[in-house]
Amino acid sequence: MGNLLRIVVHSAGLQDRDGADFVFEGIKDEYPALSKVWADQGYTGDLGDYLRREYKIDLEIVEKPADQKGFVLLPRRWVVARSLAWLNRYRRLSKDYECRYEYSESWVYIRPYRGLRVS
Repeated sequence: MGNLLRIVVHSAGLQDRDGADFVFEGIKDEYPALSKVWADQGYTGDLGDYLRREYKIDLEIVEKPADQKGFVLLPRRWVVARSLAWLNRYRRLSKDYECRYEYSESWVYIRPYRGLRVS
């Protein structure tokens, strides 16, 4: 469905796939029914094995077709784009005004989703 379950903001010097450990830390305590996660090609590597072994979560990497030329809509990518577009509608979340990453994370959680229609 594309609901944001957890937000982790880390330094730009940390690769997304390395920061994924922070996202999934204790995830089964909060969301025991979580069994599958989709991610883009930036999350290839050992992450899938780690999630399967530690959390019993299947990681599916959404890859572009090998023969792709030009723009091609990839499966499940619209979910991420839609969620980020909703967040960027709010001026407070469109720029990074915070000095600490914890503050940036908290603004995403406390911002109400009033007036948004899910179709």
